[in-house]
Amino acid sequence: MPVWQKSLELSGKIFILTINLPRSEDYGLTSQIRRSSNSISGNIAEAFGRMTPMDKKNFYVFARGSTFETKSHLLYGITVGYFIKDDCQLILKGYEDLIFELNKIIKTLRDSKPQP
Repeated sequence: MPVWQKSLELSGKIFILTINLPRSEDYGLTSQIRRSSNSISGNIAEAFGRMTPMDKKNFYVFARGSTFETKSHLLYGITVGYFIKDDCQLILKGYEDLIFELNKIIKTLRDSKPQP
């Protein structure tokens, strides 16, 4: 799935971005942003493996929530000076695109008729 591939690519970018964060952030920002970023692709994969539209939709909604969480951590990192804003613009744009794609999937599943 392209949306899963995109989320995995962005997760890799987050990993690289956070490699040089201070050791004091190992259990703070570093851990939080990596986990929320990884959670996106994990929830998309879990949604793909579910059988019913409602089950699928729930996991895409979880993935969407983790996307917003990751964006928030990125913006925090910019605010406190850990990340350079210009370096993060493409990553932030990637997450905006991901949210757009997830919204389309969620809407399609929400509008689908229940299976008998």
